[in-house]
Amino acid sequence: MRTMEEKLDLHGLTVDEAIPLVEKYIDSVYKQGMYCVWIVHGKGSGILRREIGRYLSQHPLVSSHETADRYHGGMGATRIILREW
Repeated sequence: MRTMEEKLDLHGLTVDEAIPLVEKYIDSVYKQGMYCVWIVHGKGSGILRREIGRYLSQHPLVSSHETADRYHGGMGATRIILREW
């Protein structure tokens, strides 16, 4: 069985490319019992960070999300806490 990584790197992707990957990633890590993961989107203009945040706010498996601490990318990444099973 292949184990998912604790982070998903979306550098260089558009919002339309990234959202389906985030959806698939969250479903996969949730099924593996992971509860804390990171989405790396980069700093850039902030559009990808904002739209991913909007998506995560409505996702039924996401308990919370926030800007990552500086050791996990700061403003260039988002920390996601998934709901318990």
